[in-house]
Amino acid sequence: MPRIAGVNIPESKRIEIALTYIYGIGNVLSKKILKEVGIDGNKKAVELSQKEINDLREFIEKNYKIEGDLRRQVMINIKRLKDIGAWRGHRHSKGLTTRGQRTKTNSRTVRGNVRKTIGSGRKPTAIK
Repeated sequence: MPRIAGVNIPESKRIEIALTYIYGIGNVLSKKILKEVGIDGNKKAVELSQKEINDLREFIEKNYKIEGDLRRQVMINIKRLKDIGAWRGHRHSKGLTTRGQRTKTNSRTVRGNVRKTIGSGRKPTAIK
C-alpha cells in the first residue's frame, strides 16, 4: 500500500479517488494535484511507480495543509470561537448545528435521537 501523509492509500482504487482518503483532500483538489504532478487519474494506486509516489508525497506536503496540521487548525478555530463567546462557539460546545439548519425536527442524531411521540391525544377516562 502506498503511504502518503501518514495514510495508507487503498491499492485497488483509482489514484484520483484514493487520494481523497487523506483528510483535507477532496475530489476537486485530488484532480488538481494529479494534473500539477502529471499523473493520470485513471491509474490504480498499485500501478504507480515509486518515483510518482514520491512526487505526489512531496507536492502534497509542500503545498497543502493536511491531516494533523489541518485538524489542529480546525480545533484552534473552534476554540477561538468558544473563547470570544461567539454564537457559533456556543453551538459547538453544545454539539448542535452551527450554520442555521432547522433543529426542531431534523436534528435527531445531534440531539440524541429524541423522539417525542404523542398517542391519540386523549387521556384514559377514570373508572368509577
